[in-house]
Amino acid sequence: MAPEIVGREGPNTGTSVRVGDAPVTFGRKPDNTVVVTSRAASRYHAEVRREDGRYVLVDLGSSNGTLVNGRRIKEYVLRPGDLFAIGNETFCFEVAEVTRTVLGLPPVKPIDPVVAATVPVLNVTVSGGGPVGLSLALLLEHIMGARVAVTVYDARWTTDGDTVVWKNEAAGNVRRQQVVTVQSRQYLNLPEHIQERLFQAGAFTEMWPAGPDSVQGAGPRNVRIAYVEDTLLELANESARITLVPEKFDPAERRAEMTGSHVLAICEGSRSRTRDFFAPKFGTADKSIYSLDGEHLQDVVLGLRVKSTLTDPMSVLLTVAQNRFLLNSLRGEGFLNMRLTDAEAQEVVGIDPVRRTFEECIASRPCVMGRDEHGDFKCSTHSSLFLPALVRGSALWRRVLEGLRLFGVAEADLSAVTAFRLDMVQRPRFTAELFSPTARTPGTYGFLLGDAANAIHFWPGRGLNSGLASAISLARSLGAAWRGRPFRDADFIRHEAAMSMLQYRHKSRAWKSMVTFDEDGNSKAIKTTIAESIEAPLDAGFDLDAAVEGLMERLRQIRGRLTGRLADLPDDDTLRAHLRTLRPETLRTLVDSGPWDTMIVGGEEVDIDIFYRPDPQAAPDERVLTRS
Repeated sequence: MAPEIVGREGPNTGTSVRVGDAPVTFGRKPDNTVVVTSRAASRYHAEVRREDGRYVLVDLGSSNGTLVNGRRIKEYVLRPGDLFAIGNETFCFEVAEVTRTVLGLPPVKPIDPVVAATVPVLNVTVSGGGPVGLSLALLLEHIMGARVAVTVYDARWTTDGDTVVWKNEAAGNVRRQQVVTVQSRQYLNLPEHIQERLFQAGAFTEMWPAGPDSVQGAGPRNVRIAYVEDTLLELANESARITLVPEKFDPAERRAEMTGSHVLAICEGSRSRTRDFFAPKFGTADKSIYSLDGEHLQDVVLGLRVKSTLTDPMSVLLTVAQNRFLLNSLRGEGFLNMRLTDAEAQEVVGIDPVRRTFEECIASRPCVMGRDEHGDFKCSTHSSLFLPALVRGSALWRRVLEGLRLFGVAEADLSAVTAFRLDMVQRPRFTAELFSPTARTPGTYGFLLGDAANAIHFWPGRGLNSGLASAISLARSLGAAWRGRPFRDADFIRHEAAMSMLQYRHKSRAWKSMVTFDEDGNSKAIKTTIAESIEAPLDAGFDLDAAVEGLMERLRQIRGRLTGRLADLPDDDTLRAHLRTLRPETLRTLVDSGPWDTMIVGGEEVDIDIFYRPDPQAAPDERVLTRS
């Protein structure tokens, strides 16, 4: 069985090199066997030698070192399955015959360079220019170069001279100040020039500890969604292969354009009109799997734009210890999300102070209500005011203030409120032939990506990661399959399998953030548990000390698991003093809501790279064409 080295993460993903008697060298210089362009790689960084029938990885005195399975080495005898990292790239030492049979799939066939030069350009239309749609366009350009032309539509854009830019909040583009957590399994699969632009100094933090979705020793990164969107749009503006159209994509009006494209990527979000237009092609979504007692389960979350004074490690502990509030922030600034009961959700309304009528804009559209000059929360679109904040004695507003206190937020540092309605469905398929080829049209395949494919409850934080993974998978499939002929279902077996895995893994994780189990093992909505806790009277016998110590025990357990993964964790005295600032009713609800179920939802993550192994029989210059 011939050993080989396969690129697993970074620009050399999919590149495969057989290991023989001659050393396989790695480094920045072009005369290396494998060129690693990362600035963290040395000119001649490392090599794999054959010695006495063994294969030895040797670091050649590099500045930044070579890691094997997360540990820095000077020399290391490789075994099948070992992962080693050089710069921002990861490679796997494998056996060719095993690689060819991963999941029973044949290896990816590279495109012959002569054939690639003669095939027509692949025309791709993207509806929805958020992070997923823009990432797909940029990945296709990176993989296919002049062999692809991409047109992206989004009504949330406008023009500034010759440049396409995002509309501001006053123009109706809201919720851009949210903070998202991007896992290294996804961002390390982006081209290095995109990574460098996205993660410049000061643009991100590493609030959450590294976990099963972290590769190459890189942890998850918190970054503001507005920064991600702005950066990707800037990169797309610079591209000669990407056309940006600041308009809504209407499938009925743009039929001629769709039938002239080979690909329609639907990236519009969970309420996609284009997906609904093609519903007969993609099949009917199933709500039953995410229902309780025959009712489709939905959470309503109040989003509070805040600035917290707590340290990131303390915020992590307090978030994971309960299921009522979640802080997702960048240096303390972001959204404090509050899970509402059904009764509380009915209170999330605005009031028109002139007409004295109630408005559901914040709950139904949703709108963002920012503080005006009077300190009220006002919707700039509908001129309505947030009713619970006006009625200072309202039960909901008192609980909001308790959430602020839990996360060290002064009331003056609450700058806006909004609401999110979150639910999930199971989709039967993500790939469909929308139009068959004719004498005048090439045939069009449609793909559901991002939230249009898998809208995921954000509490455990995998929505954007699932979307990026889906874009990476589709870009690789299109790059490998395009040979100038009409596509077939068989061209997208790998992509459809990757999408199904993403749906299963991330939605099963998210479901655990919506439900708990009673003492008989029956499923129960977490929001129902919170409601029961709120409605139960707080009698004179309530033991405040017991409630504090119950939370402290949780916090100690979580801190124990995070020790070594997250620095500067607060001690018992700091935590206990902080909890004692809360009202007894709040403490009881936090205890009753339960901690995050991190142990059950932990485990293996979706690695889409397993679907995109190269053909080890291909010539080295051909293999390069399949990498991303």
